[in-house]
Amino acid sequence: MPGAKRFSRIDQLLSGLGYGSRKDIDIGLKRGLVTVEGLDDPRSEMRVDPKLVRFNGEELDNPDGLLVILNKPAGYVCSHSEREGATVYELLPERWNLRSPKIETIGRLDKDTTGLILLTDQHELVHFLTSPKNHVPKVYEATVEGPLDARSIEIFASGKLLLSGEDKPCLPAKLEIVREGLARVTIQEGRYHQVRRMLGAIGAPVLALKRIQFGQLNLEGIAEGSYRTITPRLESIR
Repeated sequence: MPGAKRFSRIDQLLSGLGYGSRKDIDIGLKRGLVTVEGLDDPRSEMRVDPKLVRFNGEELDNPDGLLVILNKPAGYVCSHSEREGATVYELLPERWNLRSPKIETIGRLDKDTTGLILLTDQHELVHFLTSPKNHVPKVYEATVEGPLDARSIEIFASGKLLLSGEDKPCLPAKLEIVREGLARVTIQEGRYHQVRRMLGAIGAPVLALKRIQFGQLNLEGIAEGSYRTITPRLESIR
């Protein structure tokens, strides 16, 4: 499963966690900023247990990998390119954006969609959780314009709904009518603007969209624009 190796070179470990370049780490060791329990004179090339390393007297920041649940506000893009506008990565601590491997979103939410987005530096998780063959459900609440009825529910569940410009129908999805103008949609894929396009295809264009659940994870206790970290394991999500 994803996670840091038990023993790593001190300079590789700390530079990979965003604490600076290898040169910065070497300087930090010489100045006593980086310490290792049980070692009087730690050096850059030494392989150590990350749990024993301290930076400025503090334990390392998520040395076994990051998995973040972020409650995304509207107006933020799931991209590293600032040319596209404000990015979700701006809502995270600066050091996390210096980590290697780089933090990526697990799937995307478009700029106007709000709610639960997962971010991780564990790329095995990205591959597994975005593959439709692994059947990880994602739940959305959609404010819609236009009627929804029992026939709409049947169309979503049929596995025959074909989106414009595509030749493969969507997998069966669950549509719940919460009340007039509000629907809850559960899908197991991640096609481009899928929920918006599915609802638009049955004559119920989306006015607002929020993802409220990914696997077993939800937004409980996470304010808009805020986040929390969890153990980066599949068992935490499925």
